[in-house]
Amino acid sequence: MISRPPSRVMGVDTSLRSTGAAVVERTGPGLRAVAHETIRIPASRPHSTCLETLHRRLVDLIERTGPSAMALEGIFHCRNVKTAVILGEARGVVIAVGALHQIPIFEYAPRRVKQAVCGSGAASKDQVGRMIASILGLPAPPPEDEADALALAICHCHSHSSVAALQPKEL
Repeated sequence: MISRPPSRVMGVDTSLRSTGAAVVERTGPGLRAVAHETIRIPASRPHSTCLETLHRRLVDLIERTGPSAMALEGIFHCRNVKTAVILGEARGVVIAVGALHQIPIFEYAPRRVKQAVCGSGAASKDQVGRMIASILGLPAPPPEDEADALALAICHCHSHSSVAALQPKEL
């Protein structure tokens, strides 16, 4: 098993073209942002290149920050099958990267994440961004994808003991 600081959580807001990724660290009673970024991939890039870039950038973030847990948004209902498949492929890359680095993976419902950060599961994106900045002492709300990733990490920090890790499935 790889040695990591026990208090670092990586949040990932998965998308094919614009994934938010962040690492938050518990510092005594508070939290601080260790790193946060948006992994942007131009629409002109082939699908396979997008997945490879996502993999490479997440591996880099893990190697730089050493998270001990990963938090993802739970699967939600999607009306467009093509969009659902593409998101599923990107999500599979994220889960595989975490598994390959022996990082326990947790998932949270979007309403639960908003409630953990703002106190209301119906909070707006703007409210989430402002609360993230307040909780982490950032000078301004981060970009939306990064705010979502930070919110996932914060949610895990607030409730990690009550959620079971995703179990790997044999293929």
